[in-house]
Amino acid sequence: MGWSEVSGGYQVTLRDGDVVARNAKGRELRSVPASLRDDPTVVGLRQLTEWLTRHEGQCRTDIERWMVRSLPVPVAVLTEVWPDEAWRTALTDLVVVVLDDDGHRDPDGVGLLREVGDGQVGLVDLDGDSVRRAARRIVIPHPVTLDDLDDLREFAAELQVRQSVDQLFRQTWVRGPQVDATATRFGDYAGGRYDQLRHLTARATKLGYPVRGGNAVCRIVEDGRTVEARSWVGAEDPYFETETGDLVFTDRHGTALPLGAVGPVAWSEGTRMAAALYAGRVVAAEQEEDR
Repeated sequence: MGWSEVSGGYQVTLRDGDVVARNAKGRELRSVPASLRDDPTVVGLRQLTEWLTRHEGQCRTDIERWMVRSLPVPVAVLTEVWPDEAWRTALTDLVVVVLDDDGHRDPDGVGLLREVGDGQVGLVDLDGDSVRRAARRIVIPHPVTLDDLDDLREFAAELQVRQSVDQLFRQTWVRGPQVDATATRFGDYAGGRYDQLRHLTARATKLGYPVRGGNAVCRIVEDGRTVEARSWVGAEDPYFETETGDLVFTDRHGTALPLGAVGPVAWSEGTRMAAALYAGRVVAAEQEEDR
């Protein structure tokens, strides 16, 4: 972005999300002079920065939703948004899989996304080769659904790939054989003590999990079925002590599901939520009580 003239002979521009000013002699200043704070151009640049920040966050949120839901994404849509730097940055180096006309994953169409256009996607495959694949739709798979996840993680580490959306190195959980498939509650992350309920609800909200009816909630759509993971946080006075409770999965009617009927993505994302809430417990106090 070029420099814009403002009052007092100053010039301003936007750089890396910050408004930068220089004086009439061309020397950049450490901060924007107080006399320029209400200048329409400076105010406009700050508003643009705020909008860009929101836009970048929304791009990542939308892509993460596509991933968690394994939603087929038309390549035509990606072609439209690709020129937008925020979209391109968020999409670049995500693992994508080309879908055939029947919606099945093409085992030869897997790789790190590098380019989109003309009905094709440019990928870096597991052999390190840059390839182009004709595609009408792709999917951004949830990492728990990738059979070669460990290989992909190693490959990405070798290439020093940094993903804007948490995909390859997202923590995943797989339901083990020790879990009772007929049970409707999972208690591995229950009992995490918080001094005050408001601390736990604030942590849930900060992590992106709404709290309803005393539960932190994570909604997942998997294979066309809506599943809601619910982790009990408490419903008493917000200043009262509380503990994390059991993790429960329900269908769209609110009926608890047997743990064995929960899909791999729903299980991973629900357990991820419960583990994150449990991780914020009062650990120091628990250690003192154990002594």
